[in-house]
Amino acid sequence: MPRVRRSRKQPPDGWELIEPTLDELDQKMREAESDSHEGKRIVETLWPVFKIHNQKSRYIYDLFYRRKAISRELYEYCLQESIADKNLIAKWKKQGYENLCCLRCIQARDTNFGTNCICRVPKSKLEAGKVVECIHCGCRGCSG
Repeated sequence: MPRVRRSRKQPPDGWELIEPTLDELDQKMREAESDSHEGKRIVETLWPVFKIHNQKSRYIYDLFYRRKAISRELYEYCLQESIADKNLIAKWKKQGYENLCCLRCIQARDTNFGTNCICRVPKSKLEAGKVVECIHCGCRGCSG
């Protein structure tokens, strides 16, 4: 299968270091999109896609902000080419949102009572032994 070029602009230096991991995540994404949805609830079919999307964005975020392994030019190239989700990364930089699973979990309009998703409630505030699962992305608690 031929590779699709994202833009005519050449990737910056350091691209060859992150390209194998991004290709692997792209392959996982293709598998998740073509995976059978037999026997799953409607909302469960998209959970693997959200998980892989989060992984890819977290990989770029960790390389730039935590490990300082890639240049700002490469980081901005990844955001410009939509390899990583810039809105999700912007939330990760804010206090209290460091482990946010997806942006839908903090949008109040997507819930019945106009509040955040159940996965944003701290585990200490929930009943002991109760398994909580987000209906948007399958997260089991991203508030910490």
